[in-house]
Amino acid sequence: MADFSEFTANLQERTAAPDAPVAAARPGNLAAIIGRIEEAVEEETAGLRNDTGYDLKASNARKSRYLYELTRAIKGGAELEFLEQHREGLTRLRQKLARNEAAILAHLSAVNEVAGLLKTAIQRSEADGTYSAGEFGWAKA
Repeated sequence: MADFSEFTANLQERTAAPDAPVAAARPGNLAAIIGRIEEAVEEETAGLRNDTGYDLKASNARKSRYLYELTRAIKGGAELEFLEQHREGLTRLRQKLARNEAAILAHLSAVNEVAGLLKTAIQRSEADGTYSAGEFGWAKA
């Protein structure tokens, strides 16, 4: 192929690659990413507490995507510097995550309780009226 064509006539000549390494680009503002994570966590916490039809799967996907963004934004360079600059936002996020964890644990506890009730109801409905070893405490659970 020729080095010159009608398409390259107005382009500047290529120069050698610079000797100094180029700083890694930060994909987005760290404060904005932390803000998005905070919003997602707050929304999930409220959804778990107030909305029985809350889409937990979509919320988890969104949080995973934001965690990936946060990891990429912090990666490389002066990580300690970024952490110091955003200490307040990260502290706020930690508090919101603690409230979110409490809501998730309450949700899981409720799910376990309902599952236990359903299990007991199914076992009782399947009983044929005869005595079993479990009725007398001989069977181990």
